[in-house]
Amino acid sequence: MLRRLWNEHVHSPSPVTGKDPREQEVALYATWVGSIVEVALRRGSLDAILRKMLDTRRAEGNERIFRAAGELGDPVRSYVARLFAIEDLLAQLPVP
Repeated sequence: MLRRLWNEHVHSPSPVTGKDPREQEVALYATWVGSIVEVALRRGSLDAILRKMLDTRRAEGNERIFRAAGELGDPVRSYVARLFAIEDLLAQLPVP
C-alpha cells in the first residue's frame, strides 16, 4: 500500500508551485515525508532515527499543514490528504 500511494504521489503533478508561504509549508512537508518514504521502501522498515523523527513530527501535529491545505483549496487538500495517508502507513512500519 505504501509503495502504491508513493508511486501515485510522485507521478502526480504537485499543486503547490508558488511563493505563497502556505504552499512552501506544504512543499516542505512533502519533501520531508518523501525522504522517509524513499528509505523505508528500500529497507522495508524504519530505523530508530527515522522512527524518532516521525514520532516527534506526529506529536507536534500537522495543524499548520492542515490549515494551509484548507486555505489553498481542493487540489492541495487532496495532495495533503495523500501525504497524511502515507505518513500513517510509515507509522505502521516495523523498527528492526
